[in-house]
Amino acid sequence: MAQPVIETKKLYKIFKLGDERVRALNGVDLKVEKGEFVAIVGTSGSGKSTLLNMLAGLDKPTKGDVVIAGQHIESMTEAELVKFRREHVGFIFQAYDLLPQFDAVENVALPLAFRGISAGVRRKKAETILKNVGLEKYIRHRPTQMSGGQQQRVGIARALVSNPEIIFADEPTGNLDTKTTLEVLHLLQHVVHDKGNTLVMVTHDNNLARFADRRVHILDGEIVYED
Repeated sequence: MAQPVIETKKLYKIFKLGDERVRALNGVDLKVEKGEFVAIVGTSGSGKSTLLNMLAGLDKPTKGDVVIAGQHIESMTEAELVKFRREHVGFIFQAYDLLPQFDAVENVALPLAFRGISAGVRRKKAETILKNVGLEKYIRHRPTQMSGGQQQRVGIARALVSNPEIIFADEPTGNLDTKTTLEVLHLLQHVVHDKGNTLVMVTHDNNLARFADRRVHILDGEIVYED
């Protein structure tokens, strides 16, 4: 059996609220295979965003193992985590997080700048990815000149440009209308199934989760079932 690209073992995250100890994650065991599209589904306060933060190395667990691409990230220093994320991970955010002073190409090319790739190569890669997500007409547009759906496509292109093994998406369609939401989810399916990336998406919406290959339902910090 091939090693999962993502694995957690007995993962706990405990917060102190006054004299109380709140278990945001309560012994989570999770495996995600390479090339899989997994949705982590739960209501507000269920622990889904906390789990995503652990998987992405944005927060450290109270105890337990987080193994991503064969590496134990729970024991990494912040500098090691920054390097790890740069080399292995792409992010898609609900709020797009595009830089308003940059056009689409410049926003997409930004992760490559941190890798020391030359400006000409960065631009060419960014233009290619933008065409792949259907934005060839908007390459020179700034975020304020684009719709929410177009901005989210730029966000997806930015996550893809460095060809990461894993993409984490946090409520990626939360700011979009129904039609645009469906377009973005079909695009994410295409990314996983045609390009071979692994995608973990957090959502509160069961209807959106059905686009994933597998749904992991979390409640009170525990995985209650999968389907």
